[in-house]
Amino acid sequence: MNSPKPAHAVFDCIDAHTCGNPVRVVTSNQPDLYGSTMREKRQHFISEFDWIRTGLMYEPRGHDAMSGSILYPPTTEEHDLGVLFIEVSGSLPMCGHGAIGTVTVAVERGLVKPKMPGLLKLDTPAGTVRAGYEVDGGHVESVTLENVPAFLHSSGHEVDIPDLGRLKIDISFGGNFYAIVEPQKGYVGLDFISVDDIRRYSLEVRKRANEIGEFVHPEDAAISGVSHVMWTDHPKHPEASMRNVVFYGERGIDRSPCGTGTCARMAQLNARGDLEIGEKFIHESVIGSLFTGCATKKTRIGTLEAIIPTVAGWSRITGQNRIMIDERDPYALGFILA
Repeated sequence: MNSPKPAHAVFDCIDAHTCGNPVRVVTSNQPDLYGSTMREKRQHFISEFDWIRTGLMYEPRGHDAMSGSILYPPTTEEHDLGVLFIEVSGSLPMCGHGAIGTVTVAVERGLVKPKMPGLLKLDTPAGTVRAGYEVDGGHVESVTLENVPAFLHSSGHEVDIPDLGRLKIDISFGGNFYAIVEPQKGYVGLDFISVDDIRRYSLEVRKRANEIGEFVHPEDAAISGVSHVMWTDHPKHPEASMRNVVFYGERGIDRSPCGTGTCARMAQLNARGDLEIGEKFIHESVIGSLFTGCATKKTRIGTLEAIIPTVAGWSRITGQNRIMIDERDPYALGFILA
């Protein structure tokens, strides 16, 4: 497909969910993208084909928490699969729950031939993501991602939020930039705040975080700006280390523990001495599902200390779709209710 504007198009998709959060994997009619890397292809997609993202992610074909991926041949021989991540908030450099779902779909449906059984090297806009997976009876039971380096960008920023007052936030990167809000005066924890309040306050936190300054990846200027907001608390699940709710897009609440968010959280905790290298970190979601993470080793990104994080979870296929976008449809581009 080469059209840079809404046109009549049909996309074959396999739908899944990762620990409760949706993943729509696009398997046909992918647009031809320029670039020798997935990073460059992402920029071309954003500039000319964003209508595909909004058409597939927004209502009436999606919803305010929809996310997914588009499959491509890898740009190098060392990789098994190229992946472009899409969701209601944009075309992301990386998506953890999306990668877990994509690997599950690709392996179970025979969409990829792994160079090494039990391992896929994903070619993503954020870099190489190694995905180990376990198969039982033809089904992928779990996926463990070795993500791109995660780092605490900066800490102790103060933002004024209506009704909550002045909050302290940290900015951390785990594949996307997160503003992390921990319990404090004004926000005492997840049990005392509704999902609707999280949506409302997160919009303000994100806006004010991005007004503080430019948050740019030291090695890729195309990755910039706080896109997600994480609200943290003590766990409810007996096996969990901590609990979180992640906000994205205009109304999206992550039902999973959030893959890149888990990596960003581990980077934050490790940087301040609250998580050791090699220590297991079990992250609980808003619905009680769990990801298991680990900061496996130290590294550096530019001048910043970073970690190599892993995060493990599961995904299940829920169905198949043949989705049409008709240029005659007044809602071809989709819509999101504010």
